[in-house]
Amino acid sequence: MQSAEAVLGVLRERGRRGLPCEELYRQLFNPQLYLLAYGRIYANKGAMTPGVTRETVDGMSLGKIDRIIDAMRHERYRFQPVRRVHIPKRNGKTRPLGLPSWSDKLVGEVVRLLLEAYYEPTFSDCSHGFRPGRGCHTALRDVATAWTGTTWFIEGDIADCFGSFDQKIMVSILGEKIHDNRFLRLVRNMLTAGYLEDWTWGATLSGVPQGGVATPPTQLATSAST
Repeated sequence: MQSAEAVLGVLRERGRRGLPCEELYRQLFNPQLYLLAYGRIYANKGAMTPGVTRETVDGMSLGKIDRIIDAMRHERYRFQPVRRVHIPKRNGKTRPLGLPSWSDKLVGEVVRLLLEAYYEPTFSDCSHGFRPGRGCHTALRDVATAWTGTTWFIEGDIADCFGSFDQKIMVSILGEKIHDNRFLRLVRNMLTAGYLEDWTWGATLSGVPQGGVATPPTQLATSAST
């Protein structure tokens, strides 16, 4: 069994060379990736926040990883609906936040690791959002050092960005580079798992869960491919 870093290193090299990514789904059988994913998210504040079940990081064990991998092998893993809550915004409005179950967070982080490793080398150097070692401060530093002749900057925001993505187009774009129907089906199942609000299930016919671990890299991957 390859180490997690070896798997991610191979994916980075394929992404850098522009080679298609095949048999990605079988990497979900590697327990080392789940251990790496656990190490990255167990200390997050949301790790102790339950989704639609009472499951949290407190129930984590090697046995749980084995059960998830067994479900993956037989393509029996099913994402739970996210628990939707509304949090206030500074303008007085609210925005929906999806709270996945712990197992879904763990699987989502493994998916994130795989997508990020493959697509990260393809991103523009001007892109700073949701990327390792980058963010608002690196973007502002680039503005201060490279955009010295600019007088005005215009900030734009897409209304209901997370909720407006066309899921079919997203999966189709991923499929241009990821030639693995099982992996694409898993991503599709994640996107269409639905949400539970006030104990009422709702379908997610478009968009991605705002608060889902794998949401940002899925958006970035489709953006990098267009």
